[in-house]
Amino acid sequence: MDIITTIIYIILFIIMMIFVFSMGMLKRYMPRREVLLVLLVAFLIGSIGGAFFLDPIYDELPSVASIVEKNMPDNQETLYLDLSSSVDINSLANDLKSTPGFISFKEESITIPMWSFNPQEKAYYEDILGNIDDNYKSYNITDDGKIEIELADNYTSAQALKSFSDWYKLVYGETISYGQVHAVLVIESSSLDQFKQVLLDKGVVASKIEGPIQDKINNTNESMLNNFEFTIVCGGIGVVVAILGIYFDTIAVSYRRIKKFFGDRRKR
Repeated sequence: MDIITTIIYIILFIIMMIFVFSMGMLKRYMPRREVLLVLLVAFLIGSIGGAFFLDPIYDELPSVASIVEKNMPDNQETLYLDLSSSVDINSLANDLKSTPGFISFKEESITIPMWSFNPQEKAYYEDILGNIDDNYKSYNITDDGKIEIELADNYTSAQALKSFSDWYKLVYGETISYGQVHAVLVIESSSLDQFKQVLLDKGVVASKIEGPIQDKINNTNESMLNNFEFTIVCGGIGVVVAILGIYFDTIAVSYRRIKKFFGDRRKR
């Protein structure tokens, strides 16, 4: 949310609170039992104002809290990417490398979905995978029939998928054309927003982010009220403002007396 919109929303909420305060000041012109109605209306106005005007600002608090971390020169963020093998990873990598703040990009592993193996099939694949390609750094077969291959250095997911597909075609007469690539992108924290946009332009969203900015956002989120609780608090603010309006005359008189008392003491 931009600064101008934020200021407008805050001003609108303040205007609503001024209206609530004015309602409270009308207490002298209404029956005593009507005071409860005034407090109820004040709660509703505060809740509505909080939900429409303050809640969007409140939701931006984690991002605001992370501004300091973004501007620390040595901070780094690690983005974990799950990419379809149909994505042009070379083009994506080139775009990332040309973006200021880039540190590293590495394809770490690829997951090839198969079918739910029976025990014999699973044992067979566990025995044979190590012989298909020496660049399979390690591998794992999940219970739901997914083959996870960790890639050796300087070995791409496309090469791993091709070597597995060539073997599969030799054995079964069919090809494997799809896999999910797991890559890790390391960047400077100050450039996080730019890299998110580059990824979004390619239809990619990081599945996980680690680093000072994300830690700050997570910690802030954990300490924040949820939207319903925040709305109730705003309703409570409306009630407090209404009570201040109701007892404004008493508060004003007490303030004058205190001010006069301290003024007399200074003269002595």
